[in-house]
Amino acid sequence: MTALVRNAEPADAAALVRLAESVGAEEGGWLIADGGWRSVSEERRYLKAIRRHRYAAVLVAELDGQIVGRLSIGRESHPASEHVADVGLMVAEGYRRRGVGRALMEGAEAWARAVGARKIELHVFPHNEAALALYDQIGYRRVGTRHGHFRRSDGYADAILMEKEL
Repeated sequence: MTALVRNAEPADAAALVRLAESVGAEEGGWLIADGGWRSVSEERRYLKAIRRHRYAAVLVAELDGQIVGRLSIGRESHPASEHVADVGLMVAEGYRRRGVGRALMEGAEAWARAVGARKIELHVFPHNEAALALYDQIGYRRVGTRHGHFRRSDGYADAILMEKEL
């Protein structure tokens, strides 16, 4: 079964908050946000605002009748780097390695091309081997490690920077 990828709607806010809270609570520490996710009302406002912004989008993946993945993508707004987009991805634990992340990344690349981006960048925690394998498989290359890049409640975490030319 292939995941349906579509633009997020304000009505998806509660499901997206549940997804973020679930992924954020996992032992692997997959999310950067240690302080919790936005509230449902904040998420709804964010999704309404993002629809009017031509430099950003939020995509969701639906499978088995529920939202099981989220991808945020934002294109740089500065003229010198507006050809670059940055991606953040999360997939519900029970739906990983089922093509959800790949489908969302394909959606991100289509969105990026449609808005004139020529490159996508992303950050991955070094311990997230499954995500690293996916990004390697779909043509992203590792360009370096950003030491102590993310501040977390337990200190600082490294991030592997990856990119793909479109």
